[in-house]
Amino acid sequence: MPPEFGSETLAALVKSLSRLPGIGYKSALRLALHLLRTDNADAERISHLLAELKDKVHFCRVCGSITEAEECAICTDGSRSGDLICVVEQPQDVIVLERTGRFRGRYHVLHGVLSPVDGVGPERLNIGALEARVRAGGVRELIVATNPTVEGDATALFLARAVAPWGCTVTRLARGLPMGGALEFVDDITLARAIDRRETL
Repeated sequence: MPPEFGSETLAALVKSLSRLPGIGYKSALRLALHLLRTDNADAERISHLLAELKDKVHFCRVCGSITEAEECAICTDGSRSGDLICVVEQPQDVIVLERTGRFRGRYHVLHGVLSPVDGVGPERLNIGALEARVRAGGVRELIVATNPTVEGDATALFLARAVAPWGCTVTRLARGLPMGGALEFVDDITLARAIDRRETL
């Protein structure tokens, strides 16, 4: 135990918290000390919710998004277009896209992207289930919303080839200039793509 902690329990909690994505040592220490200072009711509520998270929350059997039922609320929503599927990398991407209020189709979560360097092939992702959904018929378009990275682009290309036999249209989210952004701060690749994908006014 580092001498500055004065507590093996606190040191262990900081170590565990620092393993979470986006949480470094300083953030982990700040969170642990906050939990120490908070009243018992709040600490117990957080502890209870963490236990419930593992017990109750899982992935939708259809799309792979987050749910507490067998199928998520979007998959069971009859008002959503079943012939339009937006493919994303992670469940949090569904939350981001839903906040726009612009997409009324359904989703499919891959839980990652293809990355041969990291040993992530198609069998490690939720691609087989997507192929089954397209193969079953009724899917008019797949919108591939993977991140604009080398891995995201490679995954998009793989998906386009995988569903080609069933005549499904595959599109990619448009890329370009951010709203409110100034040209001088835009990177070269984004600016080049914005020029290539310019729209008629």
